[in-house]
Amino acid sequence: MSAGPRAPLRAYLRPRVLVMLVLGFSSGLPFLLVGNTFGYWLRDDGTTLAAIGFLSWVGIAYSLKFLWAPLIDRIRAPLLGRLGARRGWMALAQIVVALALIAMGVVGTGAGLGVLGALALVAAFASATQDIVIDAWRIESAESGEELGLLSSAYQLGYRVALIATDALILIAANHLGWPVSYALYGLLMGIGFAATLAASEPKSADAVIEEKARLAPLWSLRGFLDAVVGPFVVFFRTYGVLALLMLAAISLYRLPDFVMGPMANPLYHDIGLSKDWVGAVRASIGLIASFAGIAAGGFWTLRFGYMSALIAGGILQALAVAAFASLALFTPHVNLPPLFATSFAQLLRVVFTNPDLRLFAGVMTSDNFGISFAGVALVSYMSSLTSLGYTATQYALLSSAYAWVGKISKGFSGVIVEGLSAGHGLMGAYALFFLGAGLIGIPAILLFILLGARQRARPAISGHL
Repeated sequence: MSAGPRAPLRAYLRPRVLVMLVLGFSSGLPFLLVGNTFGYWLRDDGTTLAAIGFLSWVGIAYSLKFLWAPLIDRIRAPLLGRLGARRGWMALAQIVVALALIAMGVVGTGAGLGVLGALALVAAFASATQDIVIDAWRIESAESGEELGLLSSAYQLGYRVALIATDALILIAANHLGWPVSYALYGLLMGIGFAATLAASEPKSADAVIEEKARLAPLWSLRGFLDAVVGPFVVFFRTYGVLALLMLAAISLYRLPDFVMGPMANPLYHDIGLSKDWVGAVRASIGLIASFAGIAAGGFWTLRFGYMSALIAGGILQALAVAAFASLALFTPHVNLPPLFATSFAQLLRVVFTNPDLRLFAGVMTSDNFGISFAGVALVSYMSSLTSLGYTATQYALLSSAYAWVGKISKGFSGVIVEGLSAGHGLMGAYALFFLGAGLIGIPAILLFILLGARQRARPAISGHL
């Protein structure tokens, strides 16, 4: 994050940084619309928790993007390639996302879960493609480490605003307009990202490297194909050696708590009787403030104490935030307290939280948004620092796919786990156990980053890397 938090305010008003802010919004807009918010829609229409969990697998597209990232690193987008190697793919992906979201709104759940899930998969695939190119543009456009920090902060800020819009404001819209109309309107919002793409400037240094590679080794040649597909991974492992495996393992487990709990958060709100208006209002106000605070704190911590310290602190905050969701199931007065948790202390807390809609839910949202934002800035900054020019899209896609792969697979079973636990502990007890467990699975990543930090401190004396 280099100089991000200490940079003067005018630095954030640079045209490139403002474009990055809007592109971050465009990147974040589809994410929850094919994920957790999609689950809220399905639960409202009576879909089972198991089906909601399995449909969350459409998000696996984000974890597979390293498979087609080499093509994006080497060829221009069809029809829109004249915009540039990066901007052309951005524009094409944004158009497809918009059309898919609008189509989801048009067909609705009446067309069957298969059709709606297929459209969500198209939106997720196009959204993942957009992420590949926006991440590459962010890294390649930076002219210094300081500017990379500014662009990363702007990206996270725009992304979090999009998450608030699709995790909070859409609930208010859905409560008054219905889910189909809301999805169609959010599809139209992708036009904001398209406008930012047209306003962006193509990163010249990356264009020059890509064009030189295409001249010396065209993609259709064996040498060019191997360079595009294998080259990014060879360079990455050659640069970091055996530490690369430890990096990938730590990254792949880092966001596991957030991914696993995601599909069950909105069904929990539904099942404890929180209104969509109230959930949306809290997320859009307190949640947004906490997100900004988390981004600022994560950026400052990264600058002041380094990547590893920020990742460890973010991992702890994230795990605690996820586990805190158990309190919503345990201390909501109008639902029966599960036998496993029916202690005198729990009964006392239920008296204290006589109006959890106002205090307990707001507290959980604050910790969640702060912790997830802090962890997100730390991880994005760390992964951005590991890429090499010429392979930016593929290497960052590899890293971001690594952090999402395990979580995307695991979260598909979240509904089955809650329904299975409910047989012996009741629905609220099942929710409580699930969220506590989701928080605990963040511990291995924290331990791996502690080990990685120790190994990296020793490495310069051996090889000079890192």
